[in-house]
Order: sequence, then structure tokens, then C-alpha cells
Amino acid sequence: MRPNKRTSLIVDPPDGRLPPLTPQGKVRPRRQGQGQDGFDGPEALGTGVRCLTFGGPPIPAGSGYNNNTFISQGPGYVMIEYEWGSSVRIIPLDGRPRLSPNISRWSGDARGRWEGNTLVVETTNFQPEAAYMDANPKTLRIIERFTRVDAETIDYRYTVDDPTTWTKPWTAVVPMSSVDGPLFEY
Repeated sequence: MRPNKRTSLIVDPPDGRLPPLTPQGKVRPRRQGQGQDGFDGPEALGTGVRCLTFGGPPIPAGSGYNNNTFISQGPGYVMIEYEWGSSVRIIPLDGRPRLSPNISRWSGDARGRWEGNTLVVETTNFQPEAAYMDANPKTLRIIERFTRVDAETIDYRYTVDDPTTWTKPWTAVVPMSSVDGPLFEY
């Protein structure tokens, strides 16, 4: 990824700030990842602390190291692999129905489609421990948009929509650029 000079990755709302939490969002337990105050056991820790998964969606942004992403498309699928944690997401593009809401996955249940030159990936059905920013895994929906800007650049935008956590959906932009060399194992 290229250096990003933005003061916020959030582009909607335009003030660059997360929308306020809903009343439900304010009382939902938060995983601190440090295991200090209010530690009730390993389940209270984040999935990265427990080495279960480090990957998204959304794609982790700007960690400073191990933040490369490999994207590959084959017949009927797109594969996204994160260097950090060696996580892999396989996203069907064939219009198949979603999994039952009773089936949750670490990286959610993703379905992709093309809208012109933009790959749109919509993900739901997250594991409770892996819901982005401690959102409600039953109502969280993440929409990612990958648009090729030029041979070296992808405009990556993601919208986080969870009406039980935030008062409105919000969108962030992470510039992605190609790099030479292999994607190393974490």
C-alpha cells in the first residue's frame, strides 16, 4: 500500500468521524484484546490476540508491516489473501444463495459481483468473536468495492452497515497499490 496522507480513512460521513453508537451499541461488551480489566476468560479477547484470525473484512489498513494483500480471480471466484496472519477469503461470484443466518464464519459469508469495472463484495454472517469493531454479528453487513484506477492502483472502499451498532452506515477508503515480490508467510 502507498502512504496515505488522509487524516481519516472515513469519507462518509464527510467529517471523517464514526457515526454515534446506538443505545444497543453503547451497552454491547467490547473486547479490549489486552485481558486486563473485566477479564472473564479467553473468549473476551479479540481473535487476533487468540491467533484465530487477523483478516477482514474489511482488509486491514496501514498496520505498517505485514499488510500486503494478494487478490486473484479464477472461474467463478475471487480469492483474497492477507499477509498478516496468512488469512484467505474465497468469494463466490456465481450468484449462489447466502448461507443460512444460523451459519456464521470467521470472515463472514461473502458474495461477490461485478458492477462495471468494480468488484462488489457483500459480507454477512460473522462469528460473534470476529464481528468488525464489536458490531452485532447478526446485523452487520460490510460492502467492499474494489475499482482498478490504473495498472498499479485499486481504489478500495468499504461500507460498514449495522443499524444496531451505529446510527448510520459509514464508509472508509484505503488506497491499494501493487508491490513487487512474493507475499511472505506470516
